[in-house]
Amino acid sequence: MLKSMRQEGALITDGVESAFSTVPRHLFLPNTALEDVYSDRAIGIKTDGAGLLTSSSSQPSMMVIMLNQLQLQAGDNVLEIGTATGYNAAIMQHIVGNSGTVTSIEIDKELAEQARENLRRAKASRVHVVNVDGAQGYSPRAAYDHIVSTVGVWDVPSAWLNQLKPQGSVVAPIVVDGVQVSGTFKLMSDGTYLSVDNRPCAFVYMLGQNAGPDFRRHIASTPMYILSDQVGQIDTASLHLLLSYDHEFYQLETGLDATDFWFGYQIFLMLNHPSEYIFFVYAVLDGQKAYDIDGRGIGLFKKSSAALASYHEKGLIHSFAGSDAALAMQTVLDEWQALGEPTTEKLRVKLIPKELGQPEIERGKLYTRNEHYLHVWFEVE
Repeated sequence: MLKSMRQEGALITDGVESAFSTVPRHLFLPNTALEDVYSDRAIGIKTDGAGLLTSSSSQPSMMVIMLNQLQLQAGDNVLEIGTATGYNAAIMQHIVGNSGTVTSIEIDKELAEQARENLRRAKASRVHVVNVDGAQGYSPRAAYDHIVSTVGVWDVPSAWLNQLKPQGSVVAPIVVDGVQVSGTFKLMSDGTYLSVDNRPCAFVYMLGQNAGPDFRRHIASTPMYILSDQVGQIDTASLHLLLSYDHEFYQLETGLDATDFWFGYQIFLMLNHPSEYIFFVYAVLDGQKAYDIDGRGIGLFKKSSAALASYHEKGLIHSFAGSDAALAMQTVLDEWQALGEPTTEKLRVKLIPKELGQPEIERGKLYTRNEHYLHVWFEVE
């Protein structure tokens, strides 16, 4: 597994390698084949009534990315939101050592009990698993050097920030227009929390008090669903009607691979598309098709036009009801390329507590969350 991650370019420090080499993942996935356990992929462990994942064992290379963001040290006091199998908590406990502590919160009682058993088998019972809603953090063991969420969040709860040491960090996958980025949030002198280290990711969504609004919609009775901050403004019946017509293909003038979409273009499009359009992420359930489309990708929609671009079709766009939306995608692609194709290395994400007032912004987008304004932009000249 470690060799596979290195071949994919994962930066694995000595401390992280020691943890992965010492903590056996199969003890946390006892009913999973070993070849799957020690592959570099996420493994689902629970779904809801609609068949959507509600908990999984994270992809090991994504765990490495977040551990690099955390920069754990021996003796650190760490809070994790989303125990799942307990594997990530065990890895972190190995890194912080006997002088450090790891507290992990799991909202699902059954999963919390199973995680405790997994940790016992792996001789990692120093991890303290708490079966509560993670929205309130866990004050009895605060203050924390680091808080990490292994579930996608709509907002970073102020309770977490209040339980953080002044020089600490919160690493959390934050959901923006259906896209997720794992941010490393640190307190600034003006009372805001800024992340300059943002990594594309895909986690199951947080349940409970901090779940946020329902930003997913199924399209008619098809296996396609869409995700967007503005999903409530999308007339899904109109979108279904558009997508039901015969469609044309439009090829972006520059072919894009999945990495181009994931690390740059889709986020730039999300932040810079024409205001008359709504940006969304789409997904078709595995092994099925909707409107002759499968897999996952991004889309632009207005009542008179829609365009969908798969992550894996090299810039081929499915264009519905004329080419307006497809041409808008091309225009934003031109703008992205003119700026040097900025990636998430240039992405900035800031949490502004609402008590500081709504800020005026000159670039990017401002999103309203439960307790914060969320400012997202590219730091480019």
